[in-house]
Amino acid sequence: MDKANGETSLQTLLKNIEPIQQSGEFVFCSLPDIDLAKGHDAIMCFKEEEAYTLILAKQSADELGLHYSFIAGWITLSVHSSLEAVGLTAAFSKALSDNGISSNVVAAFYHDHIFVNIQDVGKAMKVLQSVSL
Repeated sequence: MDKANGETSLQTLLKNIEPIQQSGEFVFCSLPDIDLAKGHDAIMCFKEEEAYTLILAKQSADELGLHYSFIAGWITLSVHSSLEAVGLTAAFSKALSDNGISSNVVAAFYHDHIFVNIQDVGKAMKVLQSVSL
């Protein structure tokens, strides 16, 4: 493994997936102007053609009066996966899907982050732990 760029071997990734549940509730919001969220730390910001998509703590969204329809729990896969790794997202997405769990995935530089319905976090943690070889 190239420590700077992460692991690419699917077998190694799955063996070391080690999901960690982050505390709190998180929501996805859409904003026409990123400055509207000033003073609140976003977990993720992505500029789409229509607007900015932000993932932020539910409390921050409530304080800003932002609309959301999905309250999520946040699970981080602690394995340092390469952005060029093949099959990791497919493997855990299939396992979650096979168990009726919807997942929204963010691949960041060091780790994959999975947002699932807040009611499914415990079940998702068990499924992800079972994915490990």
